[in-house]
Amino acid sequence: MASQGGNGSTSKPQGFGGQPQLQAFANPLMSDFVSDWSPMHDAAVNGRLLSLRMLISQGYGVNLVTADRVSPLHEACLAGHSTCAGVLLKHGAQVDGMTVDWHTPLYNACVSGSQDCVNLLLEHGASPHPTCELASPIHEAAKRGHLECVESLVSHGANINENIRHLGTPLYVACENQQIDCAKRLLESGANANQGKELDSPLHVAARNSSSDLVHLLIDFGAEPHSKNAEGKRPVDLVPPNSTLAQVFSQKEGPLSLMQICRLRIRKCFGIKQHHRISELLLPEELKRFLLHI
Repeated sequence: MASQGGNGSTSKPQGFGGQPQLQAFANPLMSDFVSDWSPMHDAAVNGRLLSLRMLISQGYGVNLVTADRVSPLHEACLAGHSTCAGVLLKHGAQVDGMTVDWHTPLYNACVSGSQDCVNLLLEHGASPHPTCELASPIHEAAKRGHLECVESLVSHGANINENIRHLGTPLYVACENQQIDCAKRLLESGANANQGKELDSPLHVAARNSSSDLVHLLIDFGAEPHSKNAEGKRPVDLVPPNSTLAQVFSQKEGPLSLMQICRLRIRKCFGIKQHHRISELLLPEELKRFLLHI
């Protein structure tokens, strides 16, 4: 994520193994000096652990940033190099440092899908909450289908129903990008099946994308088939009249079964943070599996 030249190419000096253009930064040992690129960034983005350690031992600052406020830790996490990220954090790298685009190392780790980097950052105190609506870690992980990253964020307190105006909820983003596994895990973790992007519900976007798997999944977790979006349309109004999905919605026209009503009510009583304790209830195993959607 180095600064870009006028022709769109990345502008940076040669790597640590060559002859770095030291004129690009007046004093590369100053931890807060702004440069276009540095040997620290080069080592971090390429996963060169030995070079990184050598540079640190020579006095290079771990928080050296580019003109766009990109640190070596940002680069290590974007490339998924958890060992380099670990060394940087051990030597005092700012765990929640932000670029000019509001990207944190955690956000970058969710872009790359590196659960190791995500866990490492969270263990070092990184906030699982978005610092800006333009860069939400859980939304980015859900969008890209990085299930393990979503799980780590949720287990560390990320708001599973975080609603960002231009994105919607993480569940909506997962459904919009047809990331079925992520959508399922978010629902299992207690995500509200009816919260989407303004009046557009996750079921609306699943119907719009003709995703029968998502439609079945959402309805099983309590999605309302009769909800209307800003245009006054129900999810069924967004699918072709004679399609298989139209038949699915037709079958769901009637009231919920007593079993389904009980399941939704019990899960609601446990809430987002306690639903996993359903497995501790003194109930037959088959019934517990039904309540947990297993």
